[in-house]
Amino acid sequence: MGKTLRKIAITGPESTGKSNLARGLAQHYQTAFVPEFAREYIDALTRPYNQDDILTIAKNQLLAEKDAEKKAQGFLFCDTELIVTKVWSLHKFNSCHPWILQKIVENPYDLFLLCDIDLPWEFDEQREHPHLREYFMNWYRRELENYGFNYRVVSGEGDVRLKNAIAAIENI
Repeated sequence: MGKTLRKIAITGPESTGKSNLARGLAQHYQTAFVPEFAREYIDALTRPYNQDDILTIAKNQLLAEKDAEKKAQGFLFCDTELIVTKVWSLHKFNSCHPWILQKIVENPYDLFLLCDIDLPWEFDEQREHPHLREYFMNWYRRELENYGFNYRVVSGEGDVRLKNAIAAIENI
């Protein structure tokens, strides 16, 4: 029987290097990573997103994760997870679909890497809250603690951030 797959979720506020970190970790460990489904989905919309879109995004994020598990070796790095979807939905629409809340509990990760807000903000069309970074950082930390999930805050720019993430992973 093969080695157990360890799932690592990369989470945190906008513009904190989640995608770069997920790619860098997958490259370092020579394994698969799951890109953020929301980016491609929202780019393809010809209208503003709505709450139904958030549920669609959540379901497809988990489907992509299940698919990537088949290709992963040792670790699977997930560029976002459903706490991000929950926070996004609560902030934007003041509610979150029960399916998302259920799947947060049913879809465990071995470790969450909470990306710190120590990187400079980078604009893109999908980012909405440059002035609320600390607010969201605190919200993500509370969510992780309320669920009792194993997490580490990852700080530093560029290679330093990657090395700090690797150190956190090696300690689980």
